[in-house]
Amino acid sequence: MSAYDRIGQQLSGQALDYVRAISPYVIGKPVDEVAREFGLTDIIKLASNENPLGASPRARAAMQSLDDLHIYPDGSGYALKTAIAKKFDVAPSAITLGNGSNDLLELVARAYLSPGRNAVFSAHAFAVYALVTQATGAQAKIVPALPPDHPTMPYGADLPAMAAAIDADTRVVFLANPNNPTGTWVSEPELRAFLEAVPDSVVVVLDEAYSEYVDRAFYADGRFPDGLLLAREFPNVLVMRTFSKIYGLAALRVGFAVGHPQVIAILDRVRQPFNVNSLALKAAEAALADEEFILHSRAVNATGLDFMAKALASRGLSVIPSLANFVTVNTGLPAGLVFDALLREGVIVRPLGGKSDTGGLSCHIRITIGTQAQNERALAAMDLVLTTLRATAG
Repeated sequence: MSAYDRIGQQLSGQALDYVRAISPYVIGKPVDEVAREFGLTDIIKLASNENPLGASPRARAAMQSLDDLHIYPDGSGYALKTAIAKKFDVAPSAITLGNGSNDLLELVARAYLSPGRNAVFSAHAFAVYALVTQATGAQAKIVPALPPDHPTMPYGADLPAMAAAIDADTRVVFLANPNNPTGTWVSEPELRAFLEAVPDSVVVVLDEAYSEYVDRAFYADGRFPDGLLLAREFPNVLVMRTFSKIYGLAALRVGFAVGHPQVIAILDRVRQPFNVNSLALKAAEAALADEEFILHSRAVNATGLDFMAKALASRGLSVIPSLANFVTVNTGLPAGLVFDALLREGVIVRPLGGKSDTGGLSCHIRITIGTQAQNERALAAMDLVLTTLRATAG
C-alpha cells in the first residue's frame, strides 16, 4: 500500500464509528448507464417515481426568464414561501425550504437527534429515515409493519405499535403517508388517534411527498388526512412536501416543510443559507400555480395505477394497495433477479429487500406509474421475464 493510500485509510478510520457503519443510499440506475451497459437505445425508467409527463409548462417558462445566474439565490425563499403560504393558508413563518425533502429530513435529524436519543419509524419505510438517524449517532427504533396477510393494509404502518415504541429518549417519529416504497397509507382517524398518543416533546415528521397524487375523494370522506390541517392542531407535527413528484421538478431538488414557527426556526438554524437554487425557486413557484398540470398528472396517474394494479393481479401477482404514483408487487422470485432481467429488456424498476429488509419484501419490485404506453411495455417485459425465470428455476 502506498503512503498516500495508507494515510487515506487512516483518515477514514478517524471518522465517527456510526458514520463509518452507514451503508450509502443506493440510487436507481440512470438511463444512460443502462444504455451503455446493455447496448440498448429504447429504455423506460420506472424506478424513481418521477412524473412521466415531465415538468409543469409554467415551470419551464419561468426558468427561461432567469438570467441573473451570477447572483446568489434568495436565501429566505421569500417569493416561494409567500406562494406556498397563500395556496395552503399557512403563515410564511411556518414554512422552511429544502434542497428536496431529503434535505429537510436531514435538518430534523441534525436539530433533534444525537447519541442517546432515538427515532421511531415503521419497517419498509423510506430508506433515508434510517440514514439520517444513523448519521447523528441516534438509535433507529424500527417497528414491525402490519403483516402481509393483513385484511386491509398489508405491510402498512402499525401506528399503535409505533406509539408503544416511543420512550423517554425518543425525539422524532418519521411517518410517510402514503408510504414509500409500499404505497400504503393511514386514515385520518388512525393518524389522529396516533398523534393524540404521541408525547408533545416528540416531533412527528409527516412525510407527504406523494399526497398530491391521492384522489381528492379520499380526503373528502376522511379516508386520507390532510397533514397541513393537522399541523395547525398539533404543534409537534411537521409536514414535508416535495416538488420532485407531481410537479415534475425532481432534477431541481426543492421541497418545503410546514410546522409550528418555533420548530421551523430551529430547522433554519441548521439550514444552509442558500440551500435552494434560483432556478428551483422560480420553477417551484410557477409549478405551484399550474393547477391544470397538477389535475392532469393526478388523473393520468389514477388511470395508470388502477390499470397496473388490476393487470398485475390478473397475472396472479400479489399487489400492495397504493395511493401513490407507483405500485409494489410480489414477483415470487428474488427481486434482484427480476430487476436484472428487466434491465436487459430496457425497463428500469426498483428492487426492494436488500440489506435493510426485515423480511417480507425480498421478492418485491416497485414500478412507477408511467404513461399508458410505458405501463403496457412494462407489463409485456414482466410477462417475458417471469416466464423465462420461472422456466429456468423449474
